[in-house]
Formats: sequence, structure tokens, C-alpha cells
Amino acid sequence: RATLLLSRCLLKMVKGNIIVPEEILNFCCNGLQIPLGSTSPPRALEPGEREEAPGAMASPSPARNPTEVQMSQLVLPCHTNHRGELSTGQLLKWIDTAACLSAERHAGCPCVTASMDDIYFEHTISVGQVVNIKAKVNRAFNSSMEVGIQVSYEDLCSGKHSGICKAYATFVAQGPLSSKVRLKPLTPQTEEEKIEYSIAAERRRMRLVHKDTLKDLLTRSPRETELETRDGSGAVPAEKTRVESVELVLPPHANHQGNTFGGQIMAWMENVATIAASRLCHAHPTLRAIEMFHFRGPSQVGDRLVLKAIVNNAFKNRWVPVAGVPIPPFQWLSAPSSLLSGSMEVGVSAEAYGQEMSVSRRHINSAFMTFEVLDQEGRPRTLPMVAPEPGDGERRYREASARKKIRLDRKYVVSCKQTEVPLSVPWDQSNKVYLSYNNVSALKMLVAKANWALAREKEKVRMYTLEEDKFLSFRIEMSVCITASRAFSLLSNLRRRHEWDSHYVSAELVQKVDDDDMIYHVVSRTLRPENKPQDFVILASRRKPCSKGDPYVVAFRSVTLPTHPARAEFTRGETLCSGFCIWPESEEMSKVAYYNQATPGYLNYVTTNVAGLSSDICSTFEACEKFLLKNKEDLISQLQDF
Repeated sequence: RATLLLSRCLLKMVKGNIIVPEEILNFCCNGLQIPLGSTSPPRALEPGEREEAPGAMASPSPARNPTEVQMSQLVLPCHTNHRGELSTGQLLKWIDTAACLSAERHAGCPCVTASMDDIYFEHTISVGQVVNIKAKVNRAFNSSMEVGIQVSYEDLCSGKHSGICKAYATFVAQGPLSSKVRLKPLTPQTEEEKIEYSIAAERRRMRLVHKDTLKDLLTRSPRETELETRDGSGAVPAEKTRVESVELVLPPHANHQGNTFGGQIMAWMENVATIAASRLCHAHPTLRAIEMFHFRGPSQVGDRLVLKAIVNNAFKNRWVPVAGVPIPPFQWLSAPSSLLSGSMEVGVSAEAYGQEMSVSRRHINSAFMTFEVLDQEGRPRTLPMVAPEPGDGERRYREASARKKIRLDRKYVVSCKQTEVPLSVPWDQSNKVYLSYNNVSALKMLVAKANWALAREKEKVRMYTLEEDKFLSFRIEMSVCITASRAFSLLSNLRRRHEWDSHYVSAELVQKVDDDDMIYHVVSRTLRPENKPQDFVILASRRKPCSKGDPYVVAFRSVTLPTHPARAEFTRGETLCSGFCIWPESEEMSKVAYYNQATPGYLNYVTTNVAGLSSDICSTFEACEKFLLKNKEDLISQLQDF
């Protein structure tokens, strides 16, 4: 009441052109902050100090990523399809919104969706459940940034939580007149953030070569093997599945920048793709995966968006979960026919034009979606075969087969689990990009772990261990007077490793995949009491720093090659994850670190060194230092390095 009376008095003073004291203005605007019984004014906050909310706990809360955005949405009937399940289009809208808000928190300016990586949907969400979305920026590059999104659902009645999908979106910051904005760097804090930050560079590299990967796979695949032999009477002409629909972009469809909301475009695309899939199977399909959305240009309110969709191919797969574990592609040939299921790929595109049809349409977006049709027990049904149209239809049919191969490589090679795949993954030309990604990413994840413990220290050499689940890893490091680039060049060439590592007998370069990836056949002295030496087939992947602060990386992992099967005179060994990381400390000094995730055959050797019963690992690393110092000025060796 006192505040109300004072406000009325203030109003009369203002009308009478009377100067109002600053204390009264502050009181009326902020309210009285002095506790009862106190005669002193409230303490002024120090610079950077935040005012504590009433009732706040005295203990400090854990630091939160400033770019993190959390969204919770209750699934209502208006969000669902005929089955009472959340529409995937609606989910894509929410995902894009949360990701955009996270990107703009970091950029401090408007951001637009550039692309969305592959999304695999693990579960459907029912009406009445809650969708929880968490988005945060993983890494900022020059003018683009990667945003990681995690989606889960919550059943309010049972309290059950379960994951739905993970997604990675690329956003571009835009200044006035759509000019690009140079982004400030992002500094990761937690172990999880450091892992995502490090691997974001590999995901970016994989996106940039995606088109080349598809083109190379199509070139290497015999044309006659792509079009399956079939009974033409049972195949559905692809033309019968074609869908074309037009949407008028209205103000509710636009984002806060006036452009058509990216999530809305993705939702419209999902709608026409679902119709096309339904026309093939005459049932209600379930969307299982979306291949990368790539936005090629903006559209605005008033534009007409033409959405087109057609079934490109229908597949018979052997990847039905068995006891919850999917069958990897390298076990397909041995899988029984009873595990066959069906899926189809639908290609969908969006084009925009204004009121005048005379102006050519602008290509806005394109994507490929994989659908399944489930029976009453929730198992995928076998689908009718597709008869492609001559010309472009056959091209789309062949490209769909290639994309299926790429999707499976991404799903099983890029995100493989130790219990689902062997240590040595089969290598071929079509999955080279994803094996290289997996090789480097596994090492970067090991490097970013936080719980390394110092086990031994011998002069300049320090040895650390990491005990995690069923794996024991070790790291050994030292500073060497050599430039990081020169150390990177010397250590990435396995043909020279025998000069400092006494365990190596020879390393033959089997295949130069490209400038960054090599496959070697390595022969080493056995670490076990056997008479036969060990041999390895190793993929060596090397990476230069993506930006300042990144290390030079040389990653090793075992692969299998048909040209180099296991032989009787050797004991075939395998390496799961190992390699070097090299950080520049100054112009002439570098920190060189070697990491190894010990496999069972290597474990006894590692534990003996960790326990101090042997100094072999430290001695080998000291020999590595001498090798680096000896060759740091060798110009002839520099020219011979690949």
C-alpha cells in the first residue's frame, strides 16, 4: 500500500515538472529490498556478481554450458498421427527450434539451418508423453557451427525415460544483408564436451566428402548387379508412388528472421514422403531414418513451395534386432532367411517460386527417408519390389542401393559398439571414409577422457593409465625439441617405426588409400611365449590440426583385407585403438603422447610395465625421442616421407 501511495505522489510530481530524487525512482522501479529491522541500504553488487534468487541454496550449482537449450513438450492429440503417435514432422520442428536457439546463443545473431545429419529413430512417442530435447553447440568453425541434439521421451505415469534419437545440425551465423559472421571459438569444459568438440572436426570432414563417397561407390559398382532380377508382374511401378504437393508460405510458417522455418520445411517433406511410401505398401509406414537434410537456399513468406516425393527402391534387409542386438552387415550372408525384413527409400525435394511462374524454381532442400511397415507384433513386413522408370528412375534406383550401403556403414562402422563388431572391421573402398572417421574419432575420445592417473615417471617420460569398464588404456608422453609438424611426419610413417621400436620387424605399405590414410601389413615380435611372430593389418589415419589448439593426430586400428588373410606362420594380432597426438608447445618444442587401449593379447605386457616390473615401454619411448631428434633436420628423410 505504501508503494502505491508513493507511486501516486510520484505521478503528481512528474505532472508538476518537479525533480524527483533518484532514491525515490529506484524505490518505485525496483521495490524495497531492505530486510525488516535493518537500517542499512542494500549492498551494491560487485562487477560480474549475480543476484541470488530468493530461497536459493547456498551451495554453488554446477557450471552449465552457456549454449545449452532445453525444451520439454507435452505430446497432445494435435501433434499425433492416426495411431496416436507423435508425428515425425512435428518432432523435426521442435528439434530444429531448439538447435537454432542454441546456435544463436553462441553467435549472438540470427542463424539459419545449413544441414541436418542422419537421424535414426529408435522409438515412437505416444500422446500424453513428454518429449525432452537438449541442444548445445559442440564446436564453432569460421562462420558455421555444429549443434548436438539429444531427444528422449518421458512417461509421466510410469516415470520411464528412454532415448529417441541423436542428431547433429550445422548452422550458419548471418549478419546484416545475409552476410556471414565470423564466430568466436568455443572452449569445451567437461569430458563429454571435449569429446564432442574433438570429433566435430571429423564429422565435418565426413560431410564434405559425402558426395564424392556416393559417386565413387556408384562408379565401382557393376551396373548389372544393381538392378535385381525379378518377376515383373510382382513389382510396383515407381511412378505410382509419385507425390507432388504445393504449400503457400504464410507468416506462421516463418521464423523470427522472416525466412521459412527450416523445421517447417522438413515437416512438409516428411508428410509427402510418408504418402509416397504408403502408396507402395498400401499401409501406414513408420519412418526409421532420415539421411542428411541439406538446405541450399532460403525461402520467404509468400513463396510457393513445391514438394515432390517418390519411392526410389525397396530392400530386403537382414538387420532385424535379435535379442535387442542388430545384425551387422558383415554377418548378413550367414543370417537365416527368416530374419529378412523390408524397408524402402523415399526421395523428397522442396523447390520454391514466387507469384510469377516464369521465374525458374529455386532448389531449397532434398533428403532421403527410410520407412518400414510393421506388423501387429511390431516386426517389419516384407515390401513389394519397385520397378524403376527407365533413365532417371534407374539412376535413382542405383543411387538408393549405394546410399543404403553408406547408411549401414555409418550406423555400424561409425557408431559401433565393442560387443557388436570384431576388433578388425572388413575394409573396402566403399566404407573407407567411415572407417577413417571411426579410427580417428576413437583415438580422440580416448584422449579426451578425464580420469587418467599417473602410474610411472622416469626422467622426462610420464606414463598414465585409465581403467574404464573392461578396458585398460595407457598413455605415455614427453616433451621433445622438435617441431610438431616434423614429429607428425616421422611418426605417421610406419615403415620407419622399426628404427626406434624394437617390437617392429617390418611394416609393408599395402595400400595408399589417400594422402591421409594408409594400410600396412606389420610384422612384430610376439609378446607371448610362442615361437611364431605376430602380424597385423593396420589402418593408419592421420590428421593435421583443424584449428589452433588442436593436436596433430596419427590413429591406428586393425582392419581385415581379403588380400592379407591370417597365415599359419604368424599369430594374427589386433589393435583396437592406438596412436599419437602431438601438440606444439613452442616453435621448437612439442609434446608427444602415445595412447593405446590394450587388447587381451597385449594386456599382460602393459600391466607388467605399469606395475614397474618392466621398463620396456618407457625405454621404447626414449628411443622414439632419440629417433625424432636424429631426424628432425634430415631433409632427405623429409622428402621420402609420404
